[in-house]
Amino acid sequence: MSLTEQILSQLPGTLTALRSADRLWQSYRENAVPTAIVVTERSEPLDEVEWDVVICGGTLGIIMGAALVRRGWRVALLERGILRGRQQEWNISRQELQVLIALDLLTEAELDKAIATQYNPARLSFHLGIELWVKDVLNIGVDPIFLLETLKSKFLAAGGQLFEQVAFKEAIVHPNGVAIAVTQIDDSAPLYPSNSYRSRLMLDAMGHFSPVSRQARQGQQPDAICLVVGSCAQGFPQNETGDLFASFTPIQNQCQYFWEAFPACDGRTTYLFTYLDADPQRPSLEALFEDYLQLLPEYQKVAIEQLQFQRALFGFFPCYRQSPLQPRWNRILAIGDSSGSQSPLSFGGFGSMIRHLKRLTEGIEAALETDLLHRRALARLQPYQPNLAVTWLFQRSMSVGIHQTIAPDQINALLSGVFQAMEQLGEPVLKPFLQDVVQFSALLKTLLRVSVMHPLLVLKVIPQVGIGTLLEWLIHYVNLGVYAGLYPIARSLKPWAKHLSPSQKYGFLRGLEALQYGSGNDFEA
Repeated sequence: MSLTEQILSQLPGTLTALRSADRLWQSYRENAVPTAIVVTERSEPLDEVEWDVVICGGTLGIIMGAALVRRGWRVALLERGILRGRQQEWNISRQELQVLIALDLLTEAELDKAIATQYNPARLSFHLGIELWVKDVLNIGVDPIFLLETLKSKFLAAGGQLFEQVAFKEAIVHPNGVAIAVTQIDDSAPLYPSNSYRSRLMLDAMGHFSPVSRQARQGQQPDAICLVVGSCAQGFPQNETGDLFASFTPIQNQCQYFWEAFPACDGRTTYLFTYLDADPQRPSLEALFEDYLQLLPEYQKVAIEQLQFQRALFGFFPCYRQSPLQPRWNRILAIGDSSGSQSPLSFGGFGSMIRHLKRLTEGIEAALETDLLHRRALARLQPYQPNLAVTWLFQRSMSVGIHQTIAPDQINALLSGVFQAMEQLGEPVLKPFLQDVVQFSALLKTLLRVSVMHPLLVLKVIPQVGIGTLLEWLIHYVNLGVYAGLYPIARSLKPWAKHLSPSQKYGFLRGLEALQYGSGNDFEA
């Protein structure tokens, strides 16, 4: 019996769930995931439309749903299970959570209660390289159970309608709305009488594996994968610090292993993650979990026998270069993980959802007010973001091709050099990057410093990532500079927007937001 089987057999249902996730991961590696036709179009209008917005997917959808319903819109939320947060905390920085207060979703007291854990400082450490410490970055652990229950209560109190135990089946787009059909998971669950949810707009919040997004991408293989395993356990030595990004081994199994660790309310959470492609020879989640358990004692300086495992964590997160996902149909918009709007360096969509919450809430409201719900108008809500696109080079530089040969510590040396340069340049450069916000001036300063201090490291990256990837990155980097230069000019013109027609104002404000977020100017220290 493997160590993984020994440990996970102590957690009922966990080994079965891991192997179920592995079968899906295998189907991605074999390019055998079916692409169902779940969205179709018809020319005749609907007789009646009951809602302004129907959101499919409740875990992150409830955040958007609560924001919209409290602004007076008719919102229905469809959730295939019971809308309840998981036990594992969501890590984020406290400043990022202020949007929940700004949008009147939480009070200060409720926000404080939603924070389950806090720690400082957090470490970045690389094998045979530097170790540095930062404060107030992703050091807050939010309790998803309390947060979602609070938002659910406010959503219902404001008139939102929640339908649990119903799974999205298909959507038919009509000229004046979308008819959404569902499959009832539990026969005792309440169901809308017509078994069809008709709405002016449908928001797809069904996550990375959304069938709507897969159809929109026409079954495209992911360009990259973030593979993650981990656990929450008790029995570690007392430690009130965390690891944001750590590595203590060279490349092995054609993977560079990275680690995260932080205190949790019922133990200590540790993750092992790696960036790779979907090649058939890539390891299974169970194999990665075995490596995780074998390496965990060395990483946390604790014997595996001393640990009492509370839960196991695992998953894989597909990433696509063409992100955010552009709408393919009228009246359907992907949000959250379905849209691919998170950085390819991240493996959690909560931070990305919170970052774009105010922008999307205001943009969706404006689209509803002006009835600009055709796909070209909706595309303005998920625009091209050069600061997201440039991170693909970073992701590629931290992965190894299945048949590629590079020095065992090349990735560690590169990251050590980059973060050393960022530390020397100070918090205004380092902190935004650690929160997945890339800014032109900060990146330029970092690249110049790394090129001067470690010229050989830079040269080694070129054959690793490939000339094509580097040239593509240069285009996005130039665009990042253009966006950074245009944003202050466009912002100065904002007072004139009141003289525009509603449709013109919608276009101008969405363009301004694209420049702001696409250049990283939405970041607040």
